Amino acid sequence: MKLDFWQTLARYIARSALLAIALVAAGCTGVVDGVTPVSPFDSDRYLGRWYEIARLDHSFERGLHGVTADYSRRADGGIRVINRGIDGSGEQSEAEGRAYFVGDRQTGHLKVSFFGPFFGSYVVFELGDDYDYAFVTSYNHDYLWLLARTPQLPAEPKQRFVDRARQLGFATEQLIFVRQPADPAHHHSAN
Repeated sequence: MKLDFWQTLARYIARSALLAIALVAAGCTGVVDGVTPVSPFDSDRYLGRWYEIARLDHSFERGLHGVTADYSRRADGGIRVINRGIDGSGEQSEAEGRAYFVGDRQTGHLKVSFFGPFFGSYVVFELGDDYDYAFVTSYNHDYLWLLARTPQLPAEPKQRFVDRARQLGFATEQLIFVRQPADPAHHHSAN
């Protein structure tokens, strides 16, 4: 009788732990209230190099400038992500990750991982008509990026980014406008 109790308790604890992990994981791949991922989204047009124009500060990019993200197709159908930046001492920092669509491939909502089985949302919520700029967030208001195909971006899309982000409740007064080199050859291309 005691063995059945302990087995039942162990199963209950294991199931509860799995449920908790699933709920936490689902929260990290969710979408900020009020944000709608771009649809239709063409991942082939999104591939290539993007320059980080602005961001909310966070520990994994703190102090970096000249930040780029390179996206390419993975053999498993996902997207290879290579983020690069230059720290204050001039050293290049690089992180490689992988991204997969959360739902259908026509919606700009992906999950991205740079560390093992842990994924976070990557939500494209506005794109230029020519895929020349992108507004990106994650699962909460702590993450926000303005990306562009060139190291510099005209004032109009930058202002629209700030206005739209403010309307969605992001702390736009904390935005960092990233220093980018004038010469795109400053960065190595993705392998």
